[in-house]
Amino acid sequence: MNATTSTITPIRENPQQPQPRQTTKEMIAANVKCLIEQLEAGHSDALTAYLNAMSRFHSYSFGNVLEIARQRPTATRVAGMYAWNQLGRSVKKGEKGIRILAPIIGIKRKKDVEAEKDITKQNTRVLVGFRNAYVFDVEQTEGVELPAMREVYGDVGENHDRLVSFIERQGIELVFTEKIAPALGMSYGGRIAILPGQSKAETFATLLHELAHEMLHKAERRTATTKVVRETEAEAIAFVVGKAVGLEAGTASADYISLYHGNASLLIESLEVIQQASAVILEALESSATAETMPDAELARVA
Repeated sequence: MNATTSTITPIRENPQQPQPRQTTKEMIAANVKCLIEQLEAGHSDALTAYLNAMSRFHSYSFGNVLEIARQRPTATRVAGMYAWNQLGRSVKKGEKGIRILAPIIGIKRKKDVEAEKDITKQNTRVLVGFRNAYVFDVEQTEGVELPAMREVYGDVGENHDRLVSFIERQGIELVFTEKIAPALGMSYGGRIAILPGQSKAETFATLLHELAHEMLHKAERRTATTKVVRETEAEAIAFVVGKAVGLEAGTASADYISLYHGNASLLIESLEVIQQASAVILEALESSATAETMPDAELARVA
């Protein structure tokens, strides 16, 4: 009988919240259906909540980001009950957990004869499936004060140089020229031009927008997209990353509704592309000390 282990922090399921098990595709479809219903009812702030969640939880899979945004749009920092306990905090009485899907990892054991040939490769870790797990936002906990998370509040700080370094490592030429005026930035496929004279925050946001175009240009798409959709996606990526580093990017709702246009499959693909591209950029900013190039700005994997 194969033993199973979990690759994530142990999370205690909430007995007060019995939920049917779902596949990742079912979970995403249910969330997008809910989002479409809210958009049709005129609640455009729902889409902004999803984009905000992408900026806060870029290490989570696309499906789990949607789950967190739908169940608790105000969440800023989530973890399982066990993880909070390890940090000296406990979940407040009566708080309901945020349901996500956690992977179940099993061990595929080779036959004794095969294992003897190479002892280092006798067992293989495989994805068995997913289980319901529950996380809680920091506001749902109490206890020891947590170290303050670094916030920028409109000043991108060293993130500007980190972003420029990341762009250069992708083999993208970056130039500053007034010839593109009145445009603030232009993407030419392997070359980004930026209008000089912008503030550092504006330059950073413009760089994000044009870098997004470079990444979207290389990404394989299931659905044909229009220029409006591509522009909207690029702006959404700039919004998500800018928000994550502390920039005030205004409201996203009105501008991003054009992603929808009644096309559920396009909305799913657009949100997934935004989440993945944003995650790649944010991870690069956080690990700027690593000089390894990510070939073709490879998009982050999702669970």
